[in-house]
Amino acid sequence: MIETKKNNLTRVLRNGYEDKLIPLHSLDLSKCNTVNDIITAMRYSSFVSREAAVAADVLYEMAVDKECLRVLTISGAMTIAKMGLIICEMIENKMIDMIVCTGALMSHGLIENAGMMHFKNPRNITDEELYKKGYDRVHDTIELESNFNNAAELVYKVLERIDSNKPLSSFAITRELGKYLYACNKGRGILISANLHNVPVYIPAFTDSEMGLDFALFNRLRLRNNKKPLQFDSFLDLEDYTEKVFSAKKIGIFTIGGGVPRNWAQQVGPYLELIKMRLGGDKVYSTSKSKDDPYFKRFSYAVRICPDPVYLGGLSGCSYSEGVSWGKFVPESEGGKFSEVHSEATIALPFIVKAVLERIQEKENKVIKDV
Repeated sequence: MIETKKNNLTRVLRNGYEDKLIPLHSLDLSKCNTVNDIITAMRYSSFVSREAAVAADVLYEMAVDKECLRVLTISGAMTIAKMGLIICEMIENKMIDMIVCTGALMSHGLIENAGMMHFKNPRNITDEELYKKGYDRVHDTIELESNFNNAAELVYKVLERIDSNKPLSSFAITRELGKYLYACNKGRGILISANLHNVPVYIPAFTDSEMGLDFALFNRLRLRNNKKPLQFDSFLDLEDYTEKVFSAKKIGIFTIGGGVPRNWAQQVGPYLELIKMRLGGDKVYSTSKSKDDPYFKRFSYAVRICPDPVYLGGLSGCSYSEGVSWGKFVPESEGGKFSEVHSEATIALPFIVKAVLERIQEKENKVIKDV
């Protein structure tokens, strides 16, 4: 401890250890043999690197908490960006229990699931020329218009098998698509893995996608052939999701991007609170594993990968601290665990998830060894 004085200002220069500050260490790759080794070492680095390390810690705790219902929300073009199998790994390793995503993401994923291809953008072709060739550009990647046509035929086949007397929701449609793809032995994909592991896939903005347009076109064809159109009720998604959250002891959320999926999944806390405040509760939600008031449900764990800054004021950039003010998250002062990684997801997601998977495998191997 060193004391200095200047212009009547006294400074006591402490050494960091006296205030129990945590020292940082250079990232030594020579000591890292796995992805988890690297992520763990990043705890003692700075900036987004440390954010990613904290994210892996929180995501791991959420993944191994058997009392926690885990929600994955995804926006952006993650499937056409070839991140789909990472989501499969999360489903198959029981890291997530339900998915909330955009319709566009699931439409591109359906194309991939069905065995069709995406391509690198050649860059030497203008967007006008791409349009004439039936090449739809997503940043540096090409989706074929013919892929959408083929996917539509697949969607039609699935919708044709559904009872037209019952109203549909997005999770019912994605479930049937997953069943069909599995029956056709289409390999590995989000909808197939979700179906096999009973993970519902909700698409809140269903009409904002090629899949939603396929549904609309299918109904036009039915009307043209004097058949009853299929009914769609998005509130069936809301109520199914809400009932699952109501019944859970604890809830956690892992968000890639932001937008509608993020807010739709997060609003469940205020919705349940309003059901009790304005309606006095509801007999529809009769069972809950929670010891606390089941109508007061907040996320105990939250991890987000999104580059959007807070100052833009948009939903994608809003902080978990802001969400606390809405009653959506358990504050850190009460044990809530959050991490926000300000990075483009195709960079951060593979490393964070792989590190968590390695930790889960290490834990399972230890249990087997101890037995």
